[in-house]
Amino acid sequence: MATGHDLAMALRAAYLALHRRSDARFARHAVTADQFVLLAALSGGDALTQRELARRTSSDPNTVRAMLLLLERRGLVVRARHPTDARARTVALTPAGRRMYRRLWTAGEPVRTEFLAALRPGEADHLLDLLHRVADTLGTSRAPAGGSTSSLSPGDEP
Repeated sequence: MATGHDLAMALRAAYLALHRRSDARFARHAVTADQFVLLAALSGGDALTQRELARRTSSDPNTVRAMLLLLERRGLVVRARHPTDARARTVALTPAGRRMYRRLWTAGEPVRTEFLAALRPGEADHLLDLLHRVADTLGTSRAPAGGSTSSLSPGDEP
């Protein structure tokens, strides 16, 4: 019978495999898998606060800030003061960031296809439910209802 340790180690191995494969696909664009996650979360078109972006990506706010500084220097995102909260900053994709997101989405397609091919019919939905349950139980924020960090396909415009 699987133990908590066995499950944690298997989940870590799966995550790292997905992360490494994604990093390899994105390397020619000089974007990491973690940076792609931020671009994907912003691809819906609405500006988000840095805090909301960290929550949606289940990331540490300090790590998100550091990645945003790099993405901003490359002209992929723009940060601005929040209109009503002087302490907050909003973040949005620039047109270059939107184009980069679409290129990265295409570059990552083989990884997503291979990931899904490892599962039998119906298992992807079941796995998603299980992962949400584990995240919720352990107190981690998760993506908005619908299970996706973005409601748009890369070719869609808001």
